[in-house]
Amino acid sequence: MTELILARHGQTEWNVGKIFRGRADVNLDEVGVKQAELLGKYLSNCELEAVYSSPLKRALDTATIVARYHKVGVHTAGGLIDLDYGKWQSLPEQEVKRLYPALLNEWHSNPHKVRMPGGESLEDVRGRVVELVDDVLSKYQSRVLLVSHRVVLKVLICSLLGLDNSHFWNISQDVCGITVFNYLDGHFVLARHNDTSHLRELPEPALDDF
Repeated sequence: MTELILARHGQTEWNVGKIFRGRADVNLDEVGVKQAELLGKYLSNCELEAVYSSPLKRALDTATIVARYHKVGVHTAGGLIDLDYGKWQSLPEQEVKRLYPALLNEWHSNPHKVRMPGGESLEDVRGRVVELVDDVLSKYQSRVLLVSHRVVLKVLICSLLGLDNSHFWNISQDVCGITVFNYLDGHFVLARHNDTSHLRELPEPALDDF
């Protein structure tokens, strides 16, 4: 059996400000670093066979902090990079609402039908992240951590559950939360979802999944 641990990166200032991040290489903020440390401690008793991460710093730094508790390096994987938001990237949500009201409404109502202006669709994300997971499963047989981003993980979770991308908003993945799947005999079984119990000692609750 292979266990896949899907982790979202820790908090950034752009999460707090509700700014669309995408390919912008935003650093973890002070809280995000603490969250990553707590995640590392939480997973310290789990023997990880491998750690994969998006190449963006907010994910890579989270993965590197966790990997310190294990005798493994971090593999960067383009398949885990965040959604290309195109012209939405670096814009606050309120500015997107002003500039692209109809498209934002469609994004909230029918996310599977949206291609970001100058960017990607959820189907683009699904193709590359599923390909990455297939590659990981061909190489490892025990426990693997994948550190990525909100959109990528929500799309991947839909895929592993056999749901199409129209269910995107039915999935939550909070900052530094983890979701765990077991893979056995060609089937994925959801064992844990959006676990943020390791963050309870922080003075403020974790942000939601913007």
